[in-house]
Amino acid sequence: MTTTTRERPAAVVLTPAAEARIAQLMSQAPEGAIGVKLSTPRRGCSGLAYSVDYVTEEAKFDEKIATPGGTFYIDSGSVLYLIGSTMDWKEDDFTAGFVFDNPNAKGACGCGESFTV
Repeated sequence: MTTTTRERPAAVVLTPAAEARIAQLMSQAPEGAIGVKLSTPRRGCSGLAYSVDYVTEEAKFDEKIATPGGTFYIDSGSVLYLIGSTMDWKEDDFTAGFVFDNPNAKGACGCGESFTV
């Protein structure tokens, strides 16, 4: 009996604009940074928020996504809240930031700072 191993799809899909922003962040990263990490800390009026920060060491159970500009990590405790999400980078005359299309989010606060699942 032969078994085949299939690669698991990433929990979060990164758009080309998000990948380009990660590359830009990594080009300006502080010494010792090995990538950027997405997590969902508890904060805001809806309960969870998106946070993207530099990471200096790999955590054992974090999801790891190789991008052309550097490694993107997803916090192991946040993966379940993010499965199936798309992460994009939007920039206009007044704001710039990562934008998330998260099918798991059941609601969000009025300012868009936090979400609930």
